[in-house]
Amino acid sequence: MANSIAALLTSYNRKATTLASLDRLFSQQTTAELTVFLVDDNSPDGTADAVQKQFPQVRLLPGDGNLFWCGGMRCAFDAALKEGFDFYLWLNDDTLLEPDAVARMLAAYQSLAAENERAIVVGSTRDPQTGVHTYGGVVRSSRIHPNKYRLQEPGDKPLPCDTMNGNCVLIPSAVAAVVHSLSPEFQHGMGDFDYGLRARKAGCAVWVAPGYIGDCAANGASGGFEDARLAMYSRWRHMMSNKGLPPREYLVYMRRHGGSGWPLYWAMPYVRVIVSSLFARPRKA
Repeated sequence: MANSIAALLTSYNRKATTLASLDRLFSQQTTAELTVFLVDDNSPDGTADAVQKQFPQVRLLPGDGNLFWCGGMRCAFDAALKEGFDFYLWLNDDTLLEPDAVARMLAAYQSLAAENERAIVVGSTRDPQTGVHTYGGVVRSSRIHPNKYRLQEPGDKPLPCDTMNGNCVLIPSAVAAVVHSLSPEFQHGMGDFDYGLRARKAGCAVWVAPGYIGDCAANGASGGFEDARLAMYSRWRHMMSNKGLPPREYLVYMRRHGGSGWPLYWAMPYVRVIVSSLFARPRKA
């Protein structure tokens, strides 16, 4: 009997990118039965209509324009969990899968399931222009700071990691039964790292699949709160935004995963932005 997979995506206002990602998804060389749940967060560019026309089989779920990544993915995940599937595949709508990506991730899971059926499998992506590793599983890079990670380079067999970026992640039903959906405390960022860390605390494992599963360009720091060229006000405004590092959400994250020193580690990025801005020479507003 073929495995059933619920592919979960969320989109906002990048119609061509979303359609290209869906095209790659529906072109997968796999015997698995794919059901696609896409939350379109009220895109003004007509993404929902275009998806409905080109891929009528997609389960299209509407958003109100304020869901962001975690909110949209949680909505898709919750809808799929109500129906029940063997696997749940998180997929960013700017990720272009290789034709055998899903088959390779399933094969990686099967090789791990004999030891632990509660194994999350993470796909690694590359920049389409440079070939540089952009997203995937991550491992801790500091013995002191609890929120410092580096990407785990994929090898020729599954490799363990601590948590993951949410760009392409295969979650078996055995994990979903324990960890459930993305945490409602997060609107845009941190929800993927939080999910992997919660899963491991619940006795699940997180593994990086062999090789690269597709392309996804990295989101650069330019124009965000980590961009030292910006004036302090601009950096702070970006930091407080939903796509920055909102203090209440980061507080939840660090209380869960920051150990006994979490108050210090929670405050550090905000202090760092203030101090670095005071001594920087901003080039633009």
